[in-house]
Amino acid sequence: MHPFTADAARALPGPGWLSARRAEAAERFASMAPPTPAAEEWRYSPIADLDLGSYSVAANGSELPPADPVAYGAAGVIDCVNGRIVATRSLDSLAAAGVVVGSVADIDGGAELLGSVADDAADHFTVLNDAFAPEPVVIDVADGVTVAEPIMVLNRTVGDGAAVFPRLVVRVGADADVKIYDVQHSSGPVLVAPVVELDVGPAGRLGYLNLQGLGDGAWQLGSHLARVDRDATLTAASAGMGGAYARTRTDARLVGRGASGDLLSLYFGSGSQMLDFRTFQDHAAPDTTSKLLYKGAVGDSSRSIYSGLIRVRPEARGTNAFQTNRNLKLSEDAWAESVPNLEIENNEVRCSHASAVGPVDPEQVFYLESRGVPTAAAERLIVAGFFDEVLDALPVALAIPAIRRSINDKLRRLEARP
Repeated sequence: MHPFTADAARALPGPGWLSARRAEAAERFASMAPPTPAAEEWRYSPIADLDLGSYSVAANGSELPPADPVAYGAAGVIDCVNGRIVATRSLDSLAAAGVVVGSVADIDGGAELLGSVADDAADHFTVLNDAFAPEPVVIDVADGVTVAEPIMVLNRTVGDGAAVFPRLVVRVGADADVKIYDVQHSSGPVLVAPVVELDVGPAGRLGYLNLQGLGDGAWQLGSHLARVDRDATLTAASAGMGGAYARTRTDARLVGRGASGDLLSLYFGSGSQMLDFRTFQDHAAPDTTSKLLYKGAVGDSSRSIYSGLIRVRPEARGTNAFQTNRNLKLSEDAWAESVPNLEIENNEVRCSHASAVGPVDPEQVFYLESRGVPTAAAERLIVAGFFDEVLDALPVALAIPAIRRSINDKLRRLEARP
């Protein structure tokens, strides 16, 4: 048994429409068979080890002091603890520019926004999030508005055995332009099941970056779900560094003619971590383009999983879709799995996929050694350079120094191993 019941969902605060939605989702969750590694989208995962009964719905966490937003360099900041907003910064200036930011319960049209993307691609844990997200955050950018600096959402999770369900809904109006920086931190053994909905209107432009820096005891079961309309552009990126088991499913549906979606990720496993990525590039309209580049490194006895699907629907003639996954294996005990897939239902397309798993190139190491670079330093330079292709393409530049520090910290710890 577990505590995630319809009665528990109804007990969460919120307006009547939100309580009813939560209860319906909790009842639907109870009727669903739990996922198993026998299903392709859960293949290689440890999902059978998840014991929901060992977690409970998180307390509000409001005793934590607000984060210092100045340290992050963002124009506007929404600071959330255990899925609830505890502090904000610069929201008035964003509102004056035509951006509505806040709790879904307090925003006009919130009932229509919540689930507007996720409901079409719901899985086991998006439904659970629907039932127990305590305070979904909405960022709604009006038509024609350009926001020069990134808007930051900081999600912090605390409490041993806490289950937390952050929810972020981003809607970008026609010909609008915005960047979102979504950061996750945690402490203690926690379960985090975030859902992010990204809806890009005609000719809109959205850059989204998720920096996953969860603690060693965390399990993450996350979903990033996007819908991209006519002539719109989405760049959705992630950096996976933390967690014991951290899974992110990314669905990008290109539903309008001329839509474009770029998916980027870098990840670095160490210790006994397992980092798990599942992607779906879904072309549902003509003349759409998607490009995916995922790069990862695994050291110690860590594991990574990548499984991706390019789907071209019958009406999606003129599709251009590309999928690349590269992995560096930094120790004998590390392991990386890469499974690209194509499902094409139209002949007038260009699609390709590529994947690779291998060690650091010994010829590159030898080249640097021959010029006086010590072996350990040479390998560190090669691994750091391996990620540059992704780092240079990230949509939120202010995050790059923090990601580089995480990479360097991982490399130093690996070098210090006996």
